[in-house]
Amino acid sequence: MQKTNSIHKRCGVKIYDSLSGIKQNLPNNRPIRLFVCGPTVYDFPHLGHARTYIAFDTIARYLRSQKIKISYLQNITDVDDKIIERAKEQSISPIELASQFEREYHTFEKILHIKGIKYAKATKHIPQIIKQIQTLIKKGHAYKIDDDGYYFDISTFPEYGRLSKRTILQAEDATSRIDESINKRNRGDFVLWKFPADKSLTQGCIRDENIPELKNNKKIAFKIVLGEPLWRVSLGWGRPGWHIEDTAITEHYFGPQYDIHGGGVDLKFPHHEAEITQQESASGKKPMVKIWMHAGFLLINGKKMSKSLKNFITINDFIEKYPPETLRLLINQSHYRSPFNYMELSADQANNTLKKIQKILAILSIINPRTQSLGEGVKQKGPINVEIKKSLDLAELNFKEAMDDDFNTPKALASIFELINTMEPKIWKLNKNEAVTIKKFLVKKMEIFLGIALKTPKIPLNIAKLARERELCRTHKQFTQSDLLRNKIEGLGYIVEDMPIGQLVTKKV
Repeated sequence: MQKTNSIHKRCGVKIYDSLSGIKQNLPNNRPIRLFVCGPTVYDFPHLGHARTYIAFDTIARYLRSQKIKISYLQNITDVDDKIIERAKEQSISPIELASQFEREYHTFEKILHIKGIKYAKATKHIPQIIKQIQTLIKKGHAYKIDDDGYYFDISTFPEYGRLSKRTILQAEDATSRIDESINKRNRGDFVLWKFPADKSLTQGCIRDENIPELKNNKKIAFKIVLGEPLWRVSLGWGRPGWHIEDTAITEHYFGPQYDIHGGGVDLKFPHHEAEITQQESASGKKPMVKIWMHAGFLLINGKKMSKSLKNFITINDFIEKYPPETLRLLINQSHYRSPFNYMELSADQANNTLKKIQKILAILSIINPRTQSLGEGVKQKGPINVEIKKSLDLAELNFKEAMDDDFNTPKALASIFELINTMEPKIWKLNKNEAVTIKKFLVKKMEIFLGIALKTPKIPLNIAKLARERELCRTHKQFTQSDLLRNKIEGLGYIVEDMPIGQLVTKKV
């Protein structure tokens, strides 16, 4: 088969663009610049976070498997109303609270095998935030409300609402508490820089031109007043609005235009709409990104997840019952753009599916004694059967076509399960070469969805010794002793199954 170059492969990937509503070719830039909105760190990570971040990790893993380089950037919102309010409830510093839950977030990312991301904290990018706000002021897109803050005037951006398909007149539901002000020019205007609740701090330093936040990135004065984190900059004591954090960060690392912006569909309006409005107004360049990607809503038994409904599930809640790989498999069984409806029955089914795949790999390892030597009577190594080769080629083709078509993970997984179902009835007729080839295919493909290479667990020496003794008893028809040894093995946490070519020993799950 003739090899195709990486550019040709890249053109084969189509991604649904939320703005245009059509599937676009994956951009040809090297590397692909991908930004995904990160968490606001004020609570434990939950299934909503897992749904979005596992989906984009799977996408990044697939592209990398196709030799496509990615620069994956994610922000950390560590200054926000929710953080301030939660810190006040707990009588601790908002910086301390944000740091605590940022650590929790990174801990669970590791547990869920999410990696390859560069992180950018909002509080570490105050100079970049101020620079972009000053640009918007200079260009006439931002205005000041005394004793309140600087706001973006959405009437200066005629295309406001094109991502969410809303008009400026529909923007009244775009505001959050930090955006509320009776003095705004338009109801949908959003805050860029918020002055402190304690107005006395703003006296005498609102227009201090000697503040050096844009000169060689010198340290900016910082303090916490009445539980509110504040920075002293040329605009005055204050803190950034939510939307400006992201565009200041992406412009700093990617420039005013880049390839892909992702996030949950709940962020499309007002957050992503505001990002477009800010960045394109500041730079004068369009479009801000080539492709917008949005992961679907999370539902719990058909309802929105909420603490008041007592259906709020943290990642920790889930992994207390199931392995992290089960959560990744469960999420990838839904297309990233589709709503993800979590039900415990679905989690059980995904967990059973994972166990089945692990068992198939264990059987293939028996056929390949180089990785596990508990079986006997294995066929000698030989060429791959023509029908098996066809099945593998078809699975490879179907897998790639599914993933190239807007990362259709359910269809890609179906190609793997179809291969397993085809091979299972004839698995004991495979030779070593066939078993190794099939196993490599399954391990490589499932690593994209599970975040890890599924390895056949090593059997401890004492368990392997007991299994060999049991096999010897069976060979000599000493079935009572054989059963006693089976019970002993199972008492140590392992399961013994008699297979056509020997014993299959697996750890209890």
